[in-house]
Amino acid sequence: MRREKVPMPHTLRVGPAEITFQDRGGARPFLLLHGGGGVATMTGFADLLAERTSSRVLLPTHPGFGGTPKAVELTDVRALAETYVAMLDQLDLVDVTVLGNSFGGWLAAEIALLGSPRVSGAVIVNGIGVVVPNHPLTDVSRLSRAELLAHSYHDPSKAPVPPAGATGPSPDIRALIGYTGPAMEDPTLPDRLNGLDLPVHVVWGESDHVADLEYGKAFAAAIPASTFTALPRSGRLPQLETPEELLSTLLDVGVR
Repeated sequence: MRREKVPMPHTLRVGPAEITFQDRGGARPFLLLHGGGGVATMTGFADLLAERTSSRVLLPTHPGFGGTPKAVELTDVRALAETYVAMLDQLDLVDVTVLGNSFGGWLAAEIALLGSPRVSGAVIVNGIGVVVPNHPLTDVSRLSRAELLAHSYHDPSKAPVPPAGATGPSPDIRALIGYTGPAMEDPTLPDRLNGLDLPVHVVWGESDHVADLEYGKAFAAAIPASTFTALPRSGRLPQLETPEELLSTLLDVGVR
């Protein structure tokens, strides 16, 4: 993938929250939502999406991630979802497709559930948040780095190299738990998703051993208007491991 220069970040005050985001100019808008690995896990795919589709791609850093401030009012996933909908209102955007990976997938689902007329569809990529009997999320806190990579990637050699001197849990993981709680799930989410009539595309890397393929199928089955695509040779971060395949999948189902 040809990497573009990362756009200069913008900062927007949305109610009590401060949102830092990258804005790749274009036509129809996409809101990209990263997971616990931070905004860097979405930057390359944001470049690709903007370049290939001439879309406007907004890529925020969730408050509390990457050293950004977090308002005390942002106590859970729904509160953050409401903040992003307010951000779309403030920017006066319409026909927005929301695409999220991992925690960002859960967040995309919560945004869809808010029913904003500014949001026309959602893409959930290896999301979390639902409770699936007999297919629990793997407790990654107990895994070594090598074990975590084996659980997360089809090919662990494609994982980004951590910063020099990094030890212990990522500060972004602590920020993540601040929104999701330690279990990283909401037992009410499947029932709430059952009432969602927005077009939703659920995409799952088949080699995800944190939230396995059956977990992904159950996530999609909870959403009446969803479609489901499994990606071979990809783990839980397809936008990093197989970005071309992820983009092709989106274009195949008409996400442009």
